[in-house]
Amino acid sequence: MGEVILVASGKGGTGKTAVTANLGALLAKHGYKVALLDMDMGMRNLDLYLGLENRVVYNIMDVLSGICRIKRALIRDRRFENLYLMSACPRKDNRDITPLHMEIMCRKLKKDFDYVFIDCPAGIGSGLDISMAGADRALLVTEADIAAVRDADVLNRYLQKAGIKDTCYIVNKVRVDLMAEHLVPDLKEISEILNSRLIGLIQFDDNIYISTNRGIPIVSKEGTYIEENFRNILRRLTDISAV
Repeated sequence: MGEVILVASGKGGTGKTAVTANLGALLAKHGYKVALLDMDMGMRNLDLYLGLENRVVYNIMDVLSGICRIKRALIRDRRFENLYLMSACPRKDNRDITPLHMEIMCRKLKKDFDYVFIDCPAGIGSGLDISMAGADRALLVTEADIAAVRDADVLNRYLQKAGIKDTCYIVNKVRVDLMAEHLVPDLKEISEILNSRLIGLIQFDDNIYISTNRGIPIVSKEGTYIEENFRNILRRLTDISAV
């Protein structure tokens, strides 16, 4: 039986979708069967970050509303044999779905996949409520920005109250120089605000920005410090040593 991990952020722009794409690709490279679900309806980007936008026919709303079966909406990434994407709807969709629909779909996916990552909408709202219905735990993505950290704390409290007790977080787009000058919150300040487990930092790097725009997960290139960083995050997130 697989595991469903919600990837969430308190505010937009923290790099949540890029993190989702790279964690999924790295796990797939090491033989784990991974499904990435984009639940950011109307604002979908996960297909772009994976370079799969031209192969999307059915989306996650088609599955949740019963138009098609799960397998028809899953797109296999040919570069990573075990990586699959289920894209979000390209526009706001008024079809009536509930958290129960999501819970049932995740239960089915866990039978076929080792890991299911849900890239949910930023912030708190009905989209989050539906996205988290089938999640076993949550990974929060924030950055060294006081508003992002505060919003991540609000989100973490919301998830805890909703029953997702197992949460952890990463700090993305880290600028060490700014932290050293105390121009942005440092790790101690972030940890004092955000009551969760820190599992890693991702340094700001133009190469990550370039890779997402090219639709190529940056972990595709082996031997870089960025790939090693994602490996360490995965080890702490999944307790898998063989990545």
